[in-house]
Amino acid sequence: MIFSNMVLIPKCKSRVILFLWLLGIIALLNGSAVEARIRRYKWEVKYEYKSPDCLKKLVITINGRTPGPTITAQQNDTIIVELTNSLLTENVAIHWHGIRQIGTPWFDGTEGVTQCPILPGTTFKYQFVVDRAGTYLYHAHYGMQREAGLYGSIIVGLPDGKSEPFTYDYDRNIILNDWYHKSTYEQAAGLSAIPFQWVGEPESLLIHGTGKFNCSTLTTPSLDAGICNATNPDCEPFRLIAVTGKTYRLRISSLTALSALSFQIEGHNMTVVEADGHYVEPFVVQNLFLYSGETYSVLVKADQDPTRNYWITSNIVGRSAPNTPPGLGVFVYYPNHPRRSPPTTPPPPPLWNNTDPRLAQSHAIKARQGYIHTPPSRPDRVIVFLNTQNTINGNVRWSVNNVSFALPHTPYLIALKENLTHVFDENPPPDGYDFQNYDIRIVQENRNATSSNGVYRLNFNSTVDIILQNANSMSLKTSETHPWHLHGHDFWVLGYGEGKFDMFNDPKKYNLVNPIIKNTVPVHPYGWTALRFRADNPGAWAFHCHIESHFYMGMGVVFAEGIDKVGKLPSSIMGCGETQGLYRP
Repeated sequence: MIFSNMVLIPKCKSRVILFLWLLGIIALLNGSAVEARIRRYKWEVKYEYKSPDCLKKLVITINGRTPGPTITAQQNDTIIVELTNSLLTENVAIHWHGIRQIGTPWFDGTEGVTQCPILPGTTFKYQFVVDRAGTYLYHAHYGMQREAGLYGSIIVGLPDGKSEPFTYDYDRNIILNDWYHKSTYEQAAGLSAIPFQWVGEPESLLIHGTGKFNCSTLTTPSLDAGICNATNPDCEPFRLIAVTGKTYRLRISSLTALSALSFQIEGHNMTVVEADGHYVEPFVVQNLFLYSGETYSVLVKADQDPTRNYWITSNIVGRSAPNTPPGLGVFVYYPNHPRRSPPTTPPPPPLWNNTDPRLAQSHAIKARQGYIHTPPSRPDRVIVFLNTQNTINGNVRWSVNNVSFALPHTPYLIALKENLTHVFDENPPPDGYDFQNYDIRIVQENRNATSSNGVYRLNFNSTVDIILQNANSMSLKTSETHPWHLHGHDFWVLGYGEGKFDMFNDPKKYNLVNPIIKNTVPVHPYGWTALRFRADNPGAWAFHCHIESHFYMGMGVVFAEGIDKVGKLPSSIMGCGETQGLYRP
């Protein structure tokens, strides 16, 4: 017998206890005493009648909510989402926007690329690791369901004991969106119609799920007199309660279907500190410009007159939308009444067609000192993507290098892994366009394009440069802003420029010292944006314009890399196209 804390313990048992105690000490010394957690969510996706902007319509909810529940986790936690599709007549898939899915490419949630859709009445389990702290998103990636309300946030904190390079008192989350009254079915039918029927500008702008449509402007009297009700609690404006002297971290993200936005808090400066999960060298703005798919963190100090409240506004930039009212919220100084309106009119927005401040913000976003990860010095491959609007057999389409993208019936990841390569076009899409003769500032005489579901095959671990080149659409003097999002990777943003990219001189101007790392980036009107990434994540990954209608109309590509290194595919992602025989529930 031996003594341990004055308690008599048998010798064999005491050795086990001592061994376990030593293991604990070793774990503490290695900094691994706290293990990553498993965070489980059970979601039901279904249609419900809601009035986000006071007008009642069918929206897609998660557990009755839109935006859906916020996923909160710490770095290296495992997320498990059991999703039941109760839409009855629609498939569904959810993409985890900004989560790289290292080792789990089949759970990226991109229908047609990484999985078959989730059928009505079935339950599908997503399981993945959030490997990096930051602000991320999730949203539908089937058809145009995202703009029907199926979206939400993912907030990933640092592990215990780690700290960020800035301080704040409170952490708040805001998703910005635009809102249409037409259903996604009506919009998709118009986009596919001959003659073409454009979706138009949104009826409202939402700040974290709420906006205010002017019911008196309804052009068609409704049979249901209560279909638009300005007093509906669903459309109460977003309110942020602030305490004088406190600093707030606002995680602001955009999941608009179409619009580029400016965001401001009346009378308050915002210090930008994070973009797409990466720390930014801080800079101050009064207007924050956001493009669909982007996330930012800004620090705001409640340092103004506390006897009044202040407007929070979002406005459309980059497009003329005179009939879309601004999104309005209220920055409430405690203990003022939350329903007290600010004594002023909302601050004026930036000029919608002035690209200078938007380009200046893009140039200002650099990696924070102490958190710089420099890119490889040179690429192994350069691909230039010319963004154009075209026609194919009378249909209006968006194209890349004169090729409009179409999803195959069998998802790429499964087809590539199971060697079903006959299900998509095996001819590789073009790496460029006619640089010498193409005039990006005019409407082309020949507007015809081709359609393809071919894939860009990248050498594993190679360094790839992407040049996004903007051009005139099929409308005179019109070049639209396109936010491009890359699945499965982050990329270095090497630079932006105006006019046509010069492949000999512009690379000399790249920022290789402290470029920001992102997963979504805009290409500005008549301009170019240069990106660099490592093809080091085995799988098949979408890269596309994050505007819903543009991707629906063909503005995207798919990259494949390291397919031989992809693990065994779960049968749950199968069941469509030529994978029907492989599905085992």
